[in-house]
Amino acid sequence: MSYIALIASASIVVQIVMLILVLASVLSWYFIFERAKVMGRFRNASDHFEERFWSGMDLTQLFRQVNAAPDPDSGTEAVFRAGFKEFTRARQQPDMDPDTTMTSIQRAMRVAVNKEEDKLDKHLTFLATVGSITPYIGLFGTVWGIMGAFRGLAMTSQATLATVAPGIAEALIATAMGLFAAIPAVIAYNKFSNTATNLISLYDTFAEEFSSILHRQVYALSRKNQARREAGADGRNESAQSAGTEAQRV
Repeated sequence: MSYIALIASASIVVQIVMLILVLASVLSWYFIFERAKVMGRFRNASDHFEERFWSGMDLTQLFRQVNAAPDPDSGTEAVFRAGFKEFTRARQQPDMDPDTTMTSIQRAMRVAVNKEEDKLDKHLTFLATVGSITPYIGLFGTVWGIMGAFRGLAMTSQATLATVAPGIAEALIATAMGLFAAIPAVIAYNKFSNTATNLISLYDTFAEEFSSILHRQVYALSRKNQARREAGADGRNESAQSAGTEAQRV
């Protein structure tokens, strides 16, 4: 008997199980191709931005360029935009506290990394679910089919292999379909999880390196502001002393 004939002659419960497994397999393959394409774009976009970042370009100019045309696939660019935007907002304040500013910058970059992590983990839960439950769904269909085969066997007067074999064969197809759906999903989930972990590590490393750069700029800017305030205070004191001296002469 052909596989199509075995599926057509299966009970309605086994056919429903097979339909569920086919749908799960089709969706998992769709997400496998979609995630492979997305992960590749994310890796290439992040590598391209890091080349621009470490090329020696002025950070303010780079921020203007990426802010005007942001790349949604570049996680490192998103981290850079979040951190530099917070730095730009903080340096406009004359009484900027460097420790508070660095805390705000690091928090903004951490939020950006978390958002990128959500993008990378999209649909991976579905692949993990397919890989873990489809063998059991297929096993359920097999058990149900074998139960039906033995019930039919009990109603016959003479049991032969030709009598019971078709029922067992159509039941075992459910297990085969469950494994066919589960194995690619598990392999893809492990592959994409490892890729996502590597990309998140790349984003975290970039955030730490960029944080060190901004740390130096924040404290240098804080020292300049402090020097300006002290110079202004000295100027006011000298003006007050001059005015006092002039008053005494009068």
